[in-house]
Amino acid sequence: MSDILILYYSRQGSTAALARQVCRGVEMVPGMQARLRTVPAVTATTERLDPPVPTAGAPYATHEDLRDCAGLILGSPTRFGNMAAPLKFFLDGTSTLWLSGTLAGKPAGVFTSTQTLHGGQESTLLSMMIPLLHHGMYLVGLPFSERGLTDTRGGGTPYGASHVASVSGHGELSEMERELARALGQRVAALAARLQSPA
Repeated sequence: MSDILILYYSRQGSTAALARQVCRGVEMVPGMQARLRTVPAVTATTERLDPPVPTAGAPYATHEDLRDCAGLILGSPTRFGNMAAPLKFFLDGTSTLWLSGTLAGKPAGVFTSTQTLHGGQESTLLSMMIPLLHHGMYLVGLPFSERGLTDTRGGGTPYGASHVASVSGHGELSEMERELARALGQRVAALAARLQSPA
């Protein structure tokens, strides 16, 4: 089995809910399994130390998770049209992986959640793509052949899966949002499987 790393940060539960659906999509592809990881919060205090393992939810990600993965799917809530600081902080620490080309040639996708319909979803998804491009990854989006992109009244973009909390509540994904998150996971995993198969 090959791992697709689903790496996310979540405060209210919406991004975590999307991450679980992305995992389900990954595991629809034979030979692929999801590895769910999160990142710790960034705080202004230097005296408080977070525990090395979260008290609940997914374990914290390490560079080994990135080295081992066959593909990567990043998730973050929207912060003023950009990814949240904890995910950016983690990515900023991956320069050794960039220097060695560890992620080059692997597929990647992105997902996000916002409070409101026009909360900056697409710019957040694009902001998460930039470091992935620098790492030399192949970006995977959602084509309009996915029915949910035209039927959704909540989240969902061609740049990646998304959720709008004001429509259905924090962590309460609509059926179309769940469908698109699964489709993203399935598409990244399917590309990873094709890239790994002998020519």
